[in-house]
Amino acid sequence: MFKQDVDDRLSSWAKFRHQLEDSPIPYQDVWEFWKSAPFIPFNHKIDPYHQRSWPSPWEIIVENKYDDFTKALMIGYSLKLTKRFENDKIELQTLVDRAKSTYYNVICIREMVINYSDFGPVERIKVPDYFFIENLVELSTTR
Repeated sequence: MFKQDVDDRLSSWAKFRHQLEDSPIPYQDVWEFWKSAPFIPFNHKIDPYHQRSWPSPWEIIVENKYDDFTKALMIGYSLKLTKRFENDKIELQTLVDRAKSTYYNVICIREMVINYSDFGPVERIKVPDYFFIENLVELSTTR
């Protein structure tokens, strides 16, 4: 998807969200879809702590550059913008490991955490309890 022109990327994302409606493994599917997104180390245009700076998911797809935060945001919106998950509580959390000074931007839905492990979604109970939540935003439908 990520090497397509902008109209095809937008169409691919819409088709993907439609596939999530009936997927037997939607959390794994959403992880697989976004894990190969073109990575940039840090997007200076977006402040994870100020929602007003967040572009819409469509604007993110148009730009086609994803840091850890925008990738997590797109994972969350991919789920939230389906009939299947539209009423679910979907949280974008910034988790911090103080010992390693490591940050993780993750999506929490039901008992799963997505974007924490490079191997895919994990159960919440498998995320170490020494992490603290530095930022938490419940995703709603977008503008």
